[in-house]
Amino acid sequence: MNMDHTRWCYELSLPVTEKSNPISRDIDRADAQHMLQILKTCDAEIFTNHHQGIYSSPIIQTMVDVAKKVELMLREPEESLIVLSGCGTSGRIAFLLATSFNEMLTDQQHTQIYSYIIAGGDRALLTSQEAPEDRPLLGARMLDEVCAGKKRVLFMGISCGMSAPFVAGQLDLCLKHLDVFTPVLLGFNPVHMARNEPMQDCSFHFKEVAERMATEQIQGKAFILNPIVGPEAISGSSRMKGGSATKIILEAVLLAGHQAIFREKTISPECLSSWITASERIYENTYSHVDELTSLVQKAGESLQRNGHVYYLGWRTLGIIGMIDASECVPTFGADFGDIRGFINNGFKEMRNKEGDLSSMGPEFVIGQQDFVDTVLPVLNQNDMIVFLFTVKDDLHEMTALANQVKRKTLNLHAVAHDLKTLNIPKRMCDVFETVLKMTWSSSDEEIAVMQKWELSTKCCLNAVSTGAHVLKGKVYMNFMIDLRVTNSKLYRRAVNIFTIRFTGRSKPECERALLRAIYSTDDVSEEMTSADVRTHTQMANRTDRPLL
Repeated sequence: MNMDHTRWCYELSLPVTEKSNPISRDIDRADAQHMLQILKTCDAEIFTNHHQGIYSSPIIQTMVDVAKKVELMLREPEESLIVLSGCGTSGRIAFLLATSFNEMLTDQQHTQIYSYIIAGGDRALLTSQEAPEDRPLLGARMLDEVCAGKKRVLFMGISCGMSAPFVAGQLDLCLKHLDVFTPVLLGFNPVHMARNEPMQDCSFHFKEVAERMATEQIQGKAFILNPIVGPEAISGSSRMKGGSATKIILEAVLLAGHQAIFREKTISPECLSSWITASERIYENTYSHVDELTSLVQKAGESLQRNGHVYYLGWRTLGIIGMIDASECVPTFGADFGDIRGFINNGFKEMRNKEGDLSSMGPEFVIGQQDFVDTVLPVLNQNDMIVFLFTVKDDLHEMTALANQVKRKTLNLHAVAHDLKTLNIPKRMCDVFETVLKMTWSSSDEEIAVMQKWELSTKCCLNAVSTGAHVLKGKVYMNFMIDLRVTNSKLYRRAVNIFTIRFTGRSKPECERALLRAIYSTDDVSEEMTSADVRTHTQMANRTDRPLL
C-alpha cells in the first residue's frame, strides 16, 4: 500500500470538520486574488443543497421546532431562560447573539431572557483560553449557576466538531433534567462522527451524549442541528465556515421566534429557508467586491511580512466582529496578539459583557478606540495597516476625525463600510481611505436584520483578510496550520492528524511519538510519557510559547 493511499484512507476516517478541503489544498501557493476565489468556493459549501445540507428538510424542520421553543420562552419570560454556550469561536458567537437579542427585547420593552456561557469566561472573548474546553464538569457547573431558579431553560450548546467536553458536560446535565431543560446541540458532523474519546473526570464521551440527544429528539425533548457544510479552507479552522454557519442558523431560529411574538408571523419551513437564502445573498454580495477584497488581503499580508501590524477600528457590533477575528489569529496561526488587534468605540461599555471592564488584566484586554489613540497611534508607521469598520448609521463625523488622525501617521488606511440605498455615506468621507470596500444593502424596517447582514458580511471580509495575510506570511502549509500550539485535547489530536495525513504518511502511533518528542523537547520518549494521558501532554505544551508544528 503506497503512502498516498495510506493518507487517503486515514483522512477518510476523520470527522468532516477535521478533513482537508480539496478546494484549498494549494492555498499556500495562491496570490491574493486566487486565494479569495478559493475562500469563496469553500464558503459556498455552507449553502450546498444536498440531503445533509443546511437546506435539507430534516434540518429546516428541526429549526422550525427549535424556533417554536423560542416562541414559548418569549411568551412566558418570567421563569424562562435561553442560554447559548460554546468554546472559542462558538462561545464568542454565543455572546454576540445573546447580547444582540437581549437588546432587541429591550427595544420591544420585553424582559431579557438570553444569557451566554463561554469556556474560560469573558477573558475567552478576547484571548485564547483552550484548557477549560476539556472540562465537562466545569461546563455543567457554569450552566447550573446561570439557570438557578428558572423553571424552563432552552439550552443551545455549540460545538462545531461535536467534540468539546465543556459542552458535552452541559448537554449531559440537561438530559438528566428534562423537566427543566430543552437541550439543542449545534454542530457540523454526523452523530456517528462525534468525538468518542474519554473526557476528564467523566465516564461518558461526546458521541454517547449526542446519541442520547438523538433518542430524545424522537419525543421532541431534545434537538440536534448538524448540517454538513464541508471541511474548512484551513483544516480544522472552525472560526470560518463553522462560525458563520452557527451565526446563520441560530439567527434564523431566534428571529423566527421573535417575529412570531412581535409580528404574529407563523413559524414555518419557508420562513426559515428564506433567512438562509438571505444569508447566501450576503455572501454573494460580499465576494462580488473582488478588487477591494484582493487589495485588503494583499495589504494585510505585506504588513505582516514586514513585521508590521493590522488594526481593526470598529463601531458597535462591527467592532466586536473585528475583535473576534483578531483574537482567533493567535491560536490558529501561532500569531502574536499584537499582529492583528481589534478596537471598538466606547470599549467595554459597548461590549456589554457580563464581567464588565477587563482592561486591568493586561494589554490584550485594552480594546477602546481611545486606548488605540493613546497607546498605538504614537508608534504607527507605514508598515502598519488600519481597517475601519463602520456603517452609514454610525457617527461618521467621529469616524472621519479619527481617520484623519491616523492619516497623519500612515497612508495605509482602509475601510469596510456598509451603506443603505436610502442613505449614503458621503464621498468626502470615503476619500479619506486608500481602499474602501463599500457594501450597499436594501433598507429594511427591521434594523436588527439589517445589522445582522452587516455583521455576517464583515465577518466574511475579515476572515478572508486575516487568513489571507497569514497564508502570505507563510503560516500555512498547503491548507494546514503549521504554527499550532497543542493547548487542549482537540488541538493535540489535530496535530497528530496533520503529522499523519501530510507531513509523514506514517502510522498514527509513530506520529504521536514524534509529537511527544516535540512537546517534551527530547529524542528519548520514555514509557512514562507514552502512558500519560492527553491532559498531561497539553499541560506540558502549555508551558512553552513556541509552536510544536
